Amino acid sequence: MSARAMLALLLVIGLSAAAPVLPDHALEFPRDRGSHPQFLTEWWYVTGWLREADGAPLGFQVTFFRVKPELPADNPSAFAPRQLLIAHAALSDPRQARLLTEQRVARAGFGVAEAGEADTAVWIDRWRLERRGADYFATIPGREFGLELELRPTEPPLLNGVRGYSRKGAAANAASYYYSEPHLAVSGEVRRAGHRGAVTGEAWLDHEWSSDYLEPGAVGWDWIGIDLEQGAALMAFRIRGHDGDTRWAGGTLRTADGRVQSLGPADVSFTPGRVWHSPRTGIDYPVTWSVRAGERQLTLEPLMDDQESDARLSTGAIYWEGAVRAFEGSTPVGRGYLELTGYGDPLELKY
Repeated sequence: MSARAMLALLLVIGLSAAAPVLPDHALEFPRDRGSHPQFLTEWWYVTGWLREADGAPLGFQVTFFRVKPELPADNPSAFAPRQLLIAHAALSDPRQARLLTEQRVARAGFGVAEAGEADTAVWIDRWRLERRGADYFATIPGREFGLELELRPTEPPLLNGVRGYSRKGAAANAASYYYSEPHLAVSGEVRRAGHRGAVTGEAWLDHEWSSDYLEPGAVGWDWIGIDLEQGAALMAFRIRGHDGDTRWAGGTLRTADGRVQSLGPADVSFTPGRVWHSPRTGIDYPVTWSVRAGERQLTLEPLMDDQESDARLSTGAIYWEGAVRAFEGSTPVGRGYLELTGYGDPLELKY
């Protein structure tokens, strides 16, 4: 689901000439790893934990979004933005106690940006996320920091919802096609402050596309993707209303022995804990959580409190997205990412 703050696009972009999400569609690989330009919005979202040579932890996030703006069907201009590409990257470094962020936006085409349809190959200028062979490669030459990472799958894709059809509300059309790839083995380099350092770690990839994601009255969501012990994995989310009420919830739990359980609204609950107040935006975010997902009860603790992203230059959204540790009682059982959107203004973005 992901900086899924881009999903706010779906609240305001018209739905004409956009393909619907249908429950009887079977995902096919590698084709469905590529772009789906007939749908309004799509994202490839990679988050993970890295270890530097001295063992120090880092969190990272790389997201590419493809957006199909509403245009008149007979618009003849070659310069009309028929597809927009947006990219976000972030690095969580506890030693700096703040989030380093970068963002890019461009219209597709003209040799500047593209999202390939045959397989994962999305790029803006020199920013790239692509699959070569079985592995993914992320190249982010940002100003404050840079990433050069190889991500190797260790498990088959995890189909979320019902065979990849993931409901986001009571209406059947409030849905997406959605799969995840947990437990990606990561190696590569991180650059910041003129220094390059080798890193290793583990990551999570989400790929999701839709034309009608959020129902009216929804203002944001809470989402987690957690790499659990012994190869287990959990994706869970809830959609929030104006009063903080849960309008919908769901998820997918894969156990260590490979069994997959699709979780519905009755199976998932998010209970907020400690609140962090952003000194920049004045927004309050709950940064510790108790999450019930099926028979598992997790407590989430952030790598650091200040993991707020300000993406107003590219999407108009401000959200909290950061690395978290997962515990059952006092026992550490996993690590992953938490995303919190709509805690300031309700999500709204116009193109």
